Amino acid sequence: MGLIKAGLSAIRGELADQWKEYIYCDSMDANVLVEKGAVRIVAGSSNTKRNDNIITDGSKIAVNEGQCMLIVENGKIVDFSAEPGAFIYRTGTEPSLFDSGWKGLKESFKKVGKRFTFGGQIENDQRVYYVNLKEIPNNKVGVGDVPFRDSEFGFTIMLKGYGTYSYRITDPIMFYTNVCGNVTDTYTRDRIDEQLKTEVQHNLQPALGKIALKGIAYDQLPLYTNEIADELNKELTQEWVELRGISVVSVALASITPDAESAKKISEFQESRVYTNAQMMGARLGTAQATAMENASKNSAGAMTGFLGMGFAQQAGGMNAGELYKMGQQGGPGGAPSGGGAAPAANTWKCACGAANTGKFCSECGAPRPAEQAGWKCEKCGAVNKGKFCSECGAKKPTGELLYKCDKCGWEPEDPAHPPKFCPECGDPFNADDATSK
Repeated sequence: MGLIKAGLSAIRGELADQWKEYIYCDSMDANVLVEKGAVRIVAGSSNTKRNDNIITDGSKIAVNEGQCMLIVENGKIVDFSAEPGAFIYRTGTEPSLFDSGWKGLKESFKKVGKRFTFGGQIENDQRVYYVNLKEIPNNKVGVGDVPFRDSEFGFTIMLKGYGTYSYRITDPIMFYTNVCGNVTDTYTRDRIDEQLKTEVQHNLQPALGKIALKGIAYDQLPLYTNEIADELNKELTQEWVELRGISVVSVALASITPDAESAKKISEFQESRVYTNAQMMGARLGTAQATAMENASKNSAGAMTGFLGMGFAQQAGGMNAGELYKMGQQGGPGGAPSGGGAAPAANTWKCACGAANTGKFCSECGAPRPAEQAGWKCEKCGAVNKGKFCSECGAKKPTGELLYKCDKCGWEPEDPAHPPKFCPECGDPFNADDATSK
């Protein structure tokens, strides 16, 4: 009992008069997951009593794009095709199993399908089912009280939100076997949507937890729909992918917001940033001083008395706004240089003329950057050497100090004690074979 792929010429030619029934399924909308094939009796069919549960030998079965056709006998799958086209059903052939490259269908058939020998006879109940392989969109989902470790704030907040997800049947054999079974007519999505929604909400928490490890802020989550879907599939592998043959395609979060307590915590954290950034503190102090001046001018004892009190407060100690701005411009504690520039580079060198530079030559006088001494430093006189003995006092090089020289091409690094991982001349890796002395 198997399928023979019927080419266009075969349908028009020799086999044109042989098929007795025509089994097909019209286009399936997104609400239908599985539909029983419709049978149309043609002249010469042995199925004259229109028993839809018997497939006559030589019948034609059509499969459309986005469908997987299953032939079921007494509740067990005996053949299938995920490949679109026309097929001729023959009782005297082995199952053809046209998987069209779908991963895992033949393996699933070995687990749950019916195995029979060549020349098997028709039993008393045969049906053709079509499984919808298209993406099933617009499934509502809401989440609440999901802990999320925010990378910007450095602490865990509780999130709530809502959105939609879509899924697809990726293993029609497992879906038919473990979900819908021998349906009378159609199996629609509303019969399973509530269960799927509950499981998505349950597994979204650990999925978002793994997304948090990527170091993103909570308000960037809507940008990571594909990553969320991948992590959700990993969490749902056993219940969905392996058992039901369903996979999540995408998750679109329309709104993600922190709960009231987390929002308060975020607000306090953002406000505290003012006191860890010199320029922001300067702006805060300047605003406070301007407000104080306005209030002083309205003092009931006279403006002079109010401004006199301001002067005493300033003389009591503390920094003024100008000092804080200057500190921020110089890259002082808590402040970056003005204009968003970077802090001074770590490899800055000072020229004899007094200018600070980062390049190979002084930007003021053009003098070259002094060459850094390489090698081992003598513990007695402080001289830097490359050989086995100090060139100044003759002391022997300390034990355990390794010097390297490429054993392939002879290249010697500028600092023999700290060679690169690979020789820049020949590409040979530096290892114990390149050590020249100890």
